Amino acid sequence: MKKSRGRTGRKRRRKHLQSFMDGVNCSHKLEYIKLKKWLKDRGFEDSNLRPAEFCGTGRGLMTTKALQAGDLIISLPEKCLLTTGTVLSSCLGEYIMKWKPPVSPLIALCTFLIAEKHAGETSLWKPYLDVLPKTYTCPVCLEHDVVNLLPEPLRKKAEEQRMTVHELYVSSKAFFSSLQPLFAENTGTIFNYSALEWAWCTVNTRTIYMKHSQRECFSLAPDVYALAPYLDLLNHSPNVQVKAAFNEQKRSYEIQTNSQCKKYEEVFICYGPHDNQRLLLEYGFVAMDNPHSSVCVSPDTLLKYFPPLDKQRNAKLSILKDHDFLENLTFGWDGPSWRLLTALKLLSLGADEFTCWRRTLLGDVISARNEEQTLNITAKICHFLIEETQHVLLQISQLKRNKENLKKHLALVEALRLEDLKILQKSAEILCNLTVATT
Repeated sequence: MKKSRGRTGRKRRRKHLQSFMDGVNCSHKLEYIKLKKWLKDRGFEDSNLRPAEFCGTGRGLMTTKALQAGDLIISLPEKCLLTTGTVLSSCLGEYIMKWKPPVSPLIALCTFLIAEKHAGETSLWKPYLDVLPKTYTCPVCLEHDVVNLLPEPLRKKAEEQRMTVHELYVSSKAFFSSLQPLFAENTGTIFNYSALEWAWCTVNTRTIYMKHSQRECFSLAPDVYALAPYLDLLNHSPNVQVKAAFNEQKRSYEIQTNSQCKKYEEVFICYGPHDNQRLLLEYGFVAMDNPHSSVCVSPDTLLKYFPPLDKQRNAKLSILKDHDFLENLTFGWDGPSWRLLTALKLLSLGADEFTCWRRTLLGDVISARNEEQTLNITAKICHFLIEETQHVLLQISQLKRNKENLKKHLALVEALRLEDLKILQKSAEILCNLTVATT
C-alpha cells in the first residue's frame, strides 16, 4: 500500500510540475465560459484547444491531445468572424453607406469596435469584447521616453505609426459626428483618441487576412481584415509552420499545423518570417531567439569609420545609393550580412582599386588588403553597436527603478535590446574567427 501511495504522490507531483511547465488551464474562468457558449451558438464545435496562461508567452491556447503535422487546429465558422460585412449589417451600415468621401474598411471596423464596447451589456459581441486586451504595447501606445530607447530604424517607424493613427483620428472626426443620432452621449466623448487607438491596435494586431470583394460604400483601401474570436488567442512562434485560409465549401476559417505538438503544450501559429523589430511594431511583442532577427546598421554609422578625405568617397556613396546598398545592412545570428560586407568592401577600395567597383558588387575578391580592412571595419562597427546597446540597457534599468508605471513597456524594449546584444556578440565572435583565419 505504502509503495503505491508513494508512486501516486510522485505522479501527483509530476502532474503538478507538468501543468506548471505547460501552462495553467483557464477554461473555468467566466469570460472564457461565456465566449465558448457564444461561439457554440454561432456553430463553433469545441476543439481540443483550451485557454491557458503560459510562463513565457502569457495568454494562449493549449492542446488537450497530441497534434501531428497535417492536423486541423481550429475551424471557425463565418458567423463567428467580425468583418466589414458584420459592420454593414449593424445600425452603423446606413451611416457608412451615405457618408462621402467613403470611409476605409479599417475605419469601419474601428468604429464598430468602439460602438460595441460603448454599448456594454447590450452588445451582441460582448463575450468577445470581454476577452480582448484592455491595453496594447504597440509603439503607438508607448510613452515618448520609451520610444526614444528603440533602435533608430524602429524609432522612426514608431513615430510614423503614431502619426498614422493621429491622422486617422483627425480625418474621421466628421464621420464620427454623423453617428450622433445613434447615441445619447456626445460622439466626441465616445469616439475619442484613446478609443480609436485601442480599436486600431485591436485590428492591427489581431486580424487574420481574408479578402473581401470591393464595395462602393468603402474607400479603395484593401478590405482584407477579419477578427477571429478564440482563434486570435493563438500566439506566434517563428519555429512553426501552418496553413491558414478560408474554406469556401465549409464557410469557415481553418488553420492546419505542419508541426507536431505534445499534449498539454501551447499551440503556436506563425504570423510570418518577421524579425523582432517588425513583431514589436505590428504586434507589440518580441520573440526570444528569433531566427529572423537582425541588427540594422544605419548609413551614418557606416560612414563614421571612413576617412572624410578619401577623394572617391562621394563617388563610392553615389554608387552604393544607385545600387541600393545603403539600406538593409545588417548583423544576424550568422554574422555580418553579405550586403553589409559588400558595402564596406566598396568603401574600402583603394584609389588604385576604385575602377574594380563593379566586381566588388558582384562579390569578387579585389585584394588581400581590401578583405582585411573590410573585416577590421566590420568588427569596429560591431563593437560600436555592442557598446551603444549596452549603454541603452543601462538607461532602461535606471528608468525601471525610477518609473514604476513604465515597467511593462520598458521590459519590452529591454527584451528587444537584449536580443540585439546576443546577435551582435555572436557576430563579433564570428568576425574574430574570420580575422584569425585570414591572417
